[in-house]
Amino acid sequence: MGNKVNWGIIGLGKIANKFASDLLLSENAILHGVASQDSDKAKAFSIKYNSHTYYDSYEALAKDPAVDIIYIATPHTFHFENTMLCLKYGKAVLCEKPLGMNAHEVKIMLKEAASKKLYLMEAMWTRFIPATEKVIQLLNENAIGEIASVSADFGFKGDTNPATRIYNKQLGAGSLLDIGIYPIYLSLLVLGLPSEIKASARMTSTEVDSCCSMQFDYNNAAKAHLESTIEEDTPTEATIIGTKGTIKLHSRFHHSEKITLYQNGVMTEEFEMKNEGNGYIYEIEEVNNCLQNDQAENKKHPHSMSLDLISLIDKVRAKIGLTYD
Repeated sequence: MGNKVNWGIIGLGKIANKFASDLLLSENAILHGVASQDSDKAKAFSIKYNSHTYYDSYEALAKDPAVDIIYIATPHTFHFENTMLCLKYGKAVLCEKPLGMNAHEVKIMLKEAASKKLYLMEAMWTRFIPATEKVIQLLNENAIGEIASVSADFGFKGDTNPATRIYNKQLGAGSLLDIGIYPIYLSLLVLGLPSEIKASARMTSTEVDSCCSMQFDYNNAAKAHLESTIEEDTPTEATIIGTKGTIKLHSRFHHSEKITLYQNGVMTEEFEMKNEGNGYIYEIEEVNNCLQNDQAENKKHPHSMSLDLISLIDKVRAKIGLTYD
């Protein structure tokens, strides 16, 4: 690896476009190559974001010796095979969330990366934005005392076409995996693993969840109230309530640009934090730094966190009867 990290991108949809746009903001990265099974799509994406080359197969990109790391932005059900392909050819990987479809897949992926001494991280971009860093700082400073509850919702009205990414079961569709992961992640980041899980959902004709309501209970009597839906637009806010105050993450909480701190019932401070670009640049620079310093995994979002996260999702799925082939 030279002074700059050479990136590749697999899966050239909406998220990949946002990611590639932010990659151009980095002085530590180069977009070397992109890949799509549609050659015209790969060429157009390459021209748009000025990559050095493009390929009409994922394997060809994975084989390119100039590539240091590959960002995977394919539908959920392909994360496992795409990641394993990249690891096979010695490439570090940043894979979109969820890292795998279940804990079994994630364990295999992490084991393979470790055996090859390759960097692998779930692309939980929300962990690295300034707002999340500020929340962690406030909690470490005991600004709101002992945490009593976390509440978070994420909802939007999705395209109801059964073939779309959010309704097609073969693509890992449903609100839980697509957006419910964000409220769950916040609860995990703030409160850790729960002692008990309650969950209910409404299912679609395609046998995925269109909305999911969850309550996590903890040994210290704290609770997390979490919701996701693709049926309607919701506030998409998060509130962390403690014994001395409250932290509110304004919409959309997973890449919020505003936090309000209340202490003893009074608003004491507001934090305005404009995200650079689309907000992916913080994740990109974090990965660049890890690779340039030969770190095997990220300390802020380690392998254990990804495994805990997917294990929680597996338990919620069992509660609501959501299964995938």
